[in-house]
Amino acid sequence: MNGDMNRRRNWTIYIIVVIGMMLIVNMFIMPKLLEPQIVTVDYGSFLKLVERKDVAIVEIEQQQINFILKRDLPEVLQRQLEAREQNGGVVEPAPEDEQRTSPTTEEVLNPLAGFQARRSTPIYQTSRVEDSELVNRLFVAGVVFQQVFPQQMNPLMSFFVTFLLPILLFIGLGQLLNRQLAKRMGGMGGGAGALQFGKANARVYVPDEANKKTFADVAGEEEAKEALSEIVDFLHDPKRYNDIGAKCPKGVLLVGPPGTGKTLLAKAVAGEAQVPFFSISGSEFVQMFVGMGASKVRDLFEQANAKAPCIVFIDEIDTIGKRRDSGGPVSNDEREQTLNQLLTEMDGFEDNKGVVILAATNRPDSLDPALLRPGRFDRRVPVELPDLAGREAILRVHAKNIKLAGDIDFASLARQTAGTSGAELANLVNEAAMHAVRHGRQAVTQRDLEESVDVVVAGTAKTSAVIDPEEKRIVSAHEIGHALVAAELSGHAPVQKITIVPRTSGALGFTMQAETADKYLYSREELLARVKTLLGGRAAEELVFGSITTGASNDIEKATQLVRDMIMRYGMSEKFGMMGMATRSNVYLGGDQQLTISAETEAAVDREVVRVLAECYEEAKEIIAANRGKLEELSAFLLERETISGDEFMAIYGRDQVAAAVTK
Repeated sequence: MNGDMNRRRNWTIYIIVVIGMMLIVNMFIMPKLLEPQIVTVDYGSFLKLVERKDVAIVEIEQQQINFILKRDLPEVLQRQLEAREQNGGVVEPAPEDEQRTSPTTEEVLNPLAGFQARRSTPIYQTSRVEDSELVNRLFVAGVVFQQVFPQQMNPLMSFFVTFLLPILLFIGLGQLLNRQLAKRMGGMGGGAGALQFGKANARVYVPDEANKKTFADVAGEEEAKEALSEIVDFLHDPKRYNDIGAKCPKGVLLVGPPGTGKTLLAKAVAGEAQVPFFSISGSEFVQMFVGMGASKVRDLFEQANAKAPCIVFIDEIDTIGKRRDSGGPVSNDEREQTLNQLLTEMDGFEDNKGVVILAATNRPDSLDPALLRPGRFDRRVPVELPDLAGREAILRVHAKNIKLAGDIDFASLARQTAGTSGAELANLVNEAAMHAVRHGRQAVTQRDLEESVDVVVAGTAKTSAVIDPEEKRIVSAHEIGHALVAAELSGHAPVQKITIVPRTSGALGFTMQAETADKYLYSREELLARVKTLLGGRAAEELVFGSITTGASNDIEKATQLVRDMIMRYGMSEKFGMMGMATRSNVYLGGDQQLTISAETEAAVDREVVRVLAECYEEAKEIIAANRGKLEELSAFLLERETISGDEFMAIYGRDQVAAAVTK
């Protein structure tokens, strides 16, 4: 019913707007468009044209004289004028057929009638001069003339039409547009209109058994849950903390990469504490009009205080909490006013009332220091990418909602998905379920889950792609080259899978390696081993086929960046030692690097990167050359199977190792 009323109201508004625009056009615009073409001449030229009998019709007004030349008149009027001269000044009416198709003299002379003729006929104009002989001259020249007196309008009507009516129309139109704009930008209903501009559009969740989230729904973030459990305990029983004099943190800042579950954690805190949960994004405070964002902040805290104890969650707080510029050429008054109001409100509400502000961001380094000081955001809780055990727990949580066929090795899947977030793991499980449906299975198998890992890592398999057999041989040798170098270098991550099936990401194949456990520290030797593994594919191409292809472009990019980080960030270069050469920001969004070295040092770093890459490439070629027979055998096996597991690779690779050990 409300929808029908809104539609009728909208149609009424549209009709009023259209009628108002039509009135404005007809009263002010159309008369200007329909004005005849007027050419201004001086009075002397006008008299000469009268003496030469070139003038046909004259209108004499109070301040000016309008006239039309004979050559510009329609043929019908020209014949009427000639007949008038011959008949001694009497104008005979035109034939009926011509009257129906041609304008008459009266229509040409009348400014309110026959405007089509006046639009097509040029009208000349000159200023009126006191000339007592003018009437005689016109009479002698046979000109049709008359004096025109302006029509007098009622002064009250004139004031209404020319002044009051346009103002009323514009005011009414402005009010309608303002009301509609208020509804779309700041309103929370149809009736309040502009009064809703400063209302906060926070979504309020009251946890119940059907929709509440708890810490059991959050996996892989045990440290974050432990840090937030005190907030839950305080909201449950604030008296225990008040008795000892402890104060509940006003604000808790959740920082971490995208997809790690910051919003889910905030909902879990509200679910555990059984309190209302206000959720709003920082971008919703940013308004076109200065002061509207601050008004929304005030309204949000008023609502929160009314429902205390409660939790207010502000997602992407960096939108309004960015560091304020000092004297920069460009400023954002609206954003700074919104931030100032947020700071004031966080100082204003009582510590023990039970209103807790949770905020999330993946750009903590861009926040204003005044926002991060104790007393506002007292705690900073990292929500990092999950470790091996965390990934396994997340996979198990999301797998509860799907049907599984038999035992699933979640530990193996967790090893293959190092560096993925909780959101990516949830998507992985969903992709596995969709893969099972596409292949007609009633439950998800281990194969479906492993295929979804490949989809997340490299994209969907391009089963319809037709690759030249020679190119497949090159790709096969390339991937086996990666695996051989990785197997030869001790301590490197073991090979998990090798495939030459093309993927939608553009990869013609890939070699997957998986660590047996999470690693947080890497030695120089381990990083160099990784570089050599990346270059093993190009080395295999060159040794087997005597040429190189574009297939190693991504490997070269990764190897170059890794060597550059070893020199500039990790201090692993003998030439430069422990010299810091770059600073990083936005670490949760990939990291932006700013160099802190001179141009000469940067050039020296480039030369050192080239040297290290060349040494690693030579060592990779030596490993490939020493295992040329294994390379040929494994490449043929991979060409036949297209995808092989790490165990199958090691079974063929390890035969010579076992034989050598027995011989010794």
